[in-house]
Order: sequence, then C-alpha cells, then structure tokens
Amino acid sequence: MQAYDIICAGEMLIDFTSGKEPYTFTANPGGAPANVAISTARNGLSTAFLGILGNDDFGKRLKGTLEENKVTLLCPDLTDQAITTLAFVTLYENGERSFTFARKPGADILLCAGDVKQSDIAACRMFHAGSVSLSDNPCRDAIKYAMKLAHDAHKIVSFDVNYRDMIWGDMAKCKKEVDSILPYVDLLKISDEELYFVGGEDAIPAFMQQYDIRVLIQTLGADGARYCFRNSSQTMPGQKVKAVDATGAGDAFWGGFLSRMLQFGITGADEITEEMVQTALHYGNVSGGLCVQKMGGIPAIPDKDAILQAL
Repeated sequence: MQAYDIICAGEMLIDFTSGKEPYTFTANPGGAPANVAISTARNGLSTAFLGILGNDDFGKRLKGTLEENKVTLLCPDLTDQAITTLAFVTLYENGERSFTFARKPGADILLCAGDVKQSDIAACRMFHAGSVSLSDNPCRDAIKYAMKLAHDAHKIVSFDVNYRDMIWGDMAKCKKEVDSILPYVDLLKISDEELYFVGGEDAIPAFMQQYDIRVLIQTLGADGARYCFRNSSQTMPGQKVKAVDATGAGDAFWGGFLSRMLQFGITGADEITEEMVQTALHYGNVSGGLCVQKMGGIPAIPDKDAILQAL
C-alpha cells in the first residue's frame, strides 16, 4: 500500500487568465486543492490528489500536470459525463482577480463517495479539502465522507474556506455546509474577507474551542497572515514584493504552510506546537510571496529550493 504525506481532495480545473488584450486568456492548470497538492509535492512530500477530471484535452493536460509533479491521481479514469471544469480569471491592476466558472456540471462535481477508499485515507498523514467541493452533489457527500474517515482515523485534517461567490451566490448557504464539516477540522484557513464564517474576529477563540480546531490561520494578503493557536495569536508580516497575479497565491501559501508542518514529522494534531506554527507560517508567507510574482496558478507555485533560497 502506497503511503502518502497528504491527500488533497476536490477540484482541479483550467484557469483562463486574462491577457493584455481585452477578452484574451491564457490557459493554466489550477484549482485550489490541486494547487495545494502541487505545492506539497514540489516541497518533496508524497502527495495524492482525489478528484475527477474530464475525458477531454483539458483533463488529459491536467492529468499530465499531476504526473509531471509526481502527484498520484487516486481517480485516474477520466469521465465522459462532464467536461473538465473551467474558470475564467479577470485580473486587476493591483494583482487581485475575480472568477467566472463553467461548471454546470463540471467534472469535479462528479466525485462520489465510492471513489473514496478507506485504505487511501488510512495510508496518509494529512487530508486537505476546500469549500468549492461542498457546493454540489455527489462531490459534497464524498468530501464529507472522506473528511469524517480521516478524522475518525486520527489523521490531521486541513480545510480552506476559499469562498467563491460565483459558485455559491450566497455566503450563508456556504457557511451552512462549512459548519457541517468543522467538527472534523484541525487546521483551518480563512482570508480576511471570510471572518463571517467564524463569527467575526472577536469570536475566533470561542469558535475554535467549540469545534476543537487546533490552528486557525487568517490570511491578510500583502500584510502576511495571523495565526491563532490555543490562547495565542500573532500576525506575521508577508514578503514585500511586486504582485503581478494573485491566482494560486493563497494555495501556495497554504501548501507551503502544510508542507513545513509535515516536515516536522507530526502524525497527529495533538503534536503541534506554537513554534511549529510560527515556523510554518513564515515558510508559507515566503511561498505565497514568490507565487504572486509570476503569472498563472500552478506554473507560479515555487518549489522547496526556491523557498529555502528566499528564506
């Protein structure tokens, strides 16, 4: 049985990033959980991806991207039931972006509970997912099942809220689904625009206690990130760089953070210390800072050598 440091589950898609001319786009591989998978693999970890790709040119390209980065695809058969999910990313002058999705349905939605193998979960140290997978079935039930399996097997469970209004249309609807999986989560990532999901900044300590979340990380864009661990909270500054494209930056940050945590050799959330969180957060900040300096999602995600050099 193949052992994995981490399994990342959910969507892998094509990001069409806007070009210099109006309505021109460049196609890049992307999708938040897949970005994290690539990031952890480029940090030298044994990584698997749990998700469905379409049997089309895009799906074949994405499968090739995973193989090139030594990420094991746990659902290697491409589906004929839907095309590979597409996201059109519009960039603004400050490097921020907005999304339009072609996903009615997209292949990523077709992940089923039957695709989740208990033996795969048993063979990993960490399981990671995000909210996009909770937006529709059968993927929603598959992700919830996988997260519960991982939690019950005492694996470290990571979750990224990663709210996308074009997917949900209603933040309250997304929060309802996120609330249902929080009892399984050890490491939670939110952005400074997603404080609604935890009841506001002042409510974070009570929120973490309610759901027994070990570490909560709040990303602050160019200002870095803030961690909450037990009764401690601290903001760690980000890298001062010229941002050209923020696509995938949060995933490069989180992939770097998770990679550094796993590099400590931990096998359970109860082994995490505040010093580990601080070290991993600094590592993640550098990873995200390197990512925003290049165009595209996955192509811009740095490897371990680049991060260590920047450190």
